[in-house]
Amino acid sequence: MIEIVLWLIAFAAIVFFCYSRWESSVSRGVDKMLPAVMKSHGDNRLVWSLALGVLGATTLVRPVDILLTVILIGIVALVGKKLAGWAMDRANFH
Repeated sequence: MIEIVLWLIAFAAIVFFCYSRWESSVSRGVDKMLPAVMKSHGDNRLVWSLALGVLGATTLVRPVDILLTVILIGIVALVGKKLAGWAMDRANFH
């Protein structure tokens, strides 16, 4: 029960600060990391604030889970990249 309460408090604080400081700092930081298609254009301010709130609260309450998930995604991406490179080398485009 304590973990849920801590998560909710962290989530509410992160969403509040992201939403209230969107124009001054958060929007620029999000836009630097995203490709042009996904850049924030004002209408998705609430969606990005909620997403950052979920990720931030989960990272604060259960950091090991987030770390293991990032490591797993990295391994899968590396294997996928190597497999795609191998397949492109073996393909005959004539």
